[in-house]
Amino acid sequence: MRVFFDSSAFAKRYVREAGTDSVLAWCDRADEIGLSGIALPEIVSAFCRLRRENRITEEQYRQIKSLLLLDIQDVAVCDLNPAVLGCAISCLENNVLRGMDAIHIGSAVALKADVFVSADGRQLEVAERAGLRVAAV
Repeated sequence: MRVFFDSSAFAKRYVREAGTDSVLAWCDRADEIGLSGIALPEIVSAFCRLRRENRITEEQYRQIKSLLLLDIQDVAVCDLNPAVLGCAISCLENNVLRGMDAIHIGSAVALKADVFVSADGRQLEVAERAGLRVAAV
């Protein structure tokens, strides 16, 4: 099963918070994990914010970033391409949605994800309307 994670959901794999157990369960069930090409900078940005806010130490930051970089070597990463952008634009034109959230949906559609995992209710609604099976974490 190909499980696609938006950035905020996949970040829960590295930082314990509400939804972490669900994310880990989806990771265990996945034959393949899918991410958008924008996921890595978005997740590292979240880690940097946690470090700036002193919610994680410098050492914890380095550890979780290293784990992330190792993990993404084994995931299907969907780059921006005309199909992804076309789907994202369609989602934006027909729904109230942030641009990056639309790119995640377009990427999941392009990768033919079996499940789209997110903690964002609005994004999940739009993903479902785009034909994806969704899971909230």
